[in-house]
Amino acid sequence: MARKPVTWYIATPADGIIEMSRQAGTPVNLAASVNQVVGHPKPCANKWFDESAFSYFRMVKRVGEALEDTGIWPVTWPVRLWIVEPLGETGNWSQRHYPYRLLSHQIRVLEETDAHPALGPAGRDALDVIQQQIPDCAARWAADWDADPEGMRERKWNWEQCGSRTRARGQWAESVASGMSYARRESAAQTWIEHLARNTVDQALADTDASMMARCYAYSRATGCAVAAQHQARFEPYVLDALRGVGLDSPTPAAAA
Repeated sequence: MARKPVTWYIATPADGIIEMSRQAGTPVNLAASVNQVVGHPKPCANKWFDESAFSYFRMVKRVGEALEDTGIWPVTWPVRLWIVEPLGETGNWSQRHYPYRLLSHQIRVLEETDAHPALGPAGRDALDVIQQQIPDCAARWAADWDADPEGMRERKWNWEQCGSRTRARGQWAESVASGMSYARRESAAQTWIEHLARNTVDQALADTDASMMARCYAYSRATGCAVAAQHQARFEPYVLDALRGVGLDSPTPAAAA
C-alpha cells in the first residue's frame, strides 16, 4: 500500500513574509510565491547548522508545531499557514529529537491553508475563548483578587495543591495538559495559545488599576481556560474543570455553626 504523502508547513505573519528571513535582511514572501519554486537567498554551507539568523527553510509535518521557532514576536493573531514542498537536499538537526522537522535550501510553495490547526484541532474553540470570553472575565478575576488578596491567595493555593473526588489539583492538571501537548506534537500550539490569552488579559486590564498580583491571577485563569479549550475533546471534566479553575469563582462556603 502506498504511503500517504507528507504535508509540510511553514507559518508566517499576516503579510506572508518568513519572519526570520525579514530579520536577516533577505525577506522571502511566500504570499507572492504560490505555485513557484523559491531558493534560499543566502544558504548556509555547513549543513545543517545556523551560520546566520536565517540559514535554511524550516518546515514541520506536525501542524501543531508550525508556530515553533518562527521568529514571530510579539505573539499575535492572525498568522498565515503555508503548505510547501521541500526540494533538493534536506536535513534535520536530530531525527531522534525533531522527527517532525525538515530543513532545506529550496521549496515549492503549494498553497495557503487554514491557520487555525496550528493551534491544534480545537484551535477555533481556543481562539473563541481567548477573544470572546477572556476579555469580560479578566476584569472580574482581577477585581476578585484585589477585593480579598489574602482570601484569594489561600483559595488559589488550595486549587493548585488540593484536588477532590470531582476535580484534579490545578498544578497536576496543568502538567497533564502540557504532557498531552507534547505527545500530540502541539507544544508550540499551547505556548502560542497561552501567550494570546495573556495578551488579551493585558488589553482588558490596560485602563484599570489592577495590582500586579491580580494580573498574575488573571493570567493563570486565562491560560487555564484557553488550554482547556485546546484539549476539550481529550480530557474528562475532572481535568478540564481544574484547568478552568471551577470553584475559584464560587462564594467561600460559610463555616458550620
